[in-house]
Amino acid sequence: MAAIPSKSPAALPASRPAGGAATHPISVTSHRWQFRGQSVHCLRATPQDQGAVKDSRRRPPLVLVHGFGASTQHWRHNVPCLAQQYEVHAFDLLGFGRSAKPTDLALDTTFWRDQLLDYARERVGRPAVFVGNSLGGYVALRAAAAQPHASAGVALLNPMGRFRREQGRTTGNRPFSWAVSGLAAMGLALFKTRVFQRLLFESLRRPGSIRRQLRKVYVDPTNVDEALVDAIRRPALDPGAFAVFANILNMPAHKPVDEWFAQVRAPLLFCWGRHDPWINPVPRLALFREAAPDAKEVILDAGHCPHDEQPEHFNRVLLQWLDTLNNTAMA
Repeated sequence: MAAIPSKSPAALPASRPAGGAATHPISVTSHRWQFRGQSVHCLRATPQDQGAVKDSRRRPPLVLVHGFGASTQHWRHNVPCLAQQYEVHAFDLLGFGRSAKPTDLALDTTFWRDQLLDYARERVGRPAVFVGNSLGGYVALRAAAAQPHASAGVALLNPMGRFRREQGRTTGNRPFSWAVSGLAAMGLALFKTRVFQRLLFESLRRPGSIRRQLRKVYVDPTNVDEALVDAIRRPALDPGAFAVFANILNMPAHKPVDEWFAQVRAPLLFCWGRHDPWINPVPRLALFREAAPDAKEVILDAGHCPHDEQPEHFNRVLLQWLDTLNNTAMA
């Protein structure tokens, strides 16, 4: 997808209809923000006429957090719809998209958690709803657990992460669990070598490889289009992209999510793509229900990225859940 120019309301494509929601023109701006000396690409979208949206000032802002290898472009079918009623923020995690790709920083979920929290404090300025997919879901969960006052709600879309009782399994544990498990037979020592990781990186960033991997995790391949493939490939050509890739491959296994759920105080929404081969959610639903018994749960006929594969359905689900939060807050 084409890059989002600064101060361009037409930067994002028109979203599909979302459950009969009223249509309002939106304003989209792209900007740069500094986090720990690194340049972060961000966008902000709002209704052009805030007065046309009922209770607009009381509605919490939304902060969208993408997954591994993705960027703000992965919210292409969501921002135009959500911004008709809400102030919407999204940014590229450092190491991805149009953000810097530092070679001298250890990027991990603690780093990205802090990036999200600093952005929410400096650029949003009030409690926001964190919406995260895959790696972004894990980051959003950690942020809401670390600073409960910063979040008005957390929506998790096929979030990465495993529970304590799942120790030893690769399901849901890291962005490339599918690669780690598939290459385990080749030996960990080989997998950890720079030469092998470089060969893997070069293979994975080819357009054909990106397209094949996406088709594995999208049940309906309609939205696996050239815009999406290009949005993933272009950042992988940037200087520093391989260093980020290798850093993440060598990242230690993440802590179990049990402790994060125990610390979250904000309302939770789980939106699952039931056919996700990486997270494998259906057999694990009982674990999430036990960890967050009061969470709203919706299961879509989609894969790893329900927001992009089934955007009309997802947008409707998220807006309805946000309505319940607003009604509760104003009661």
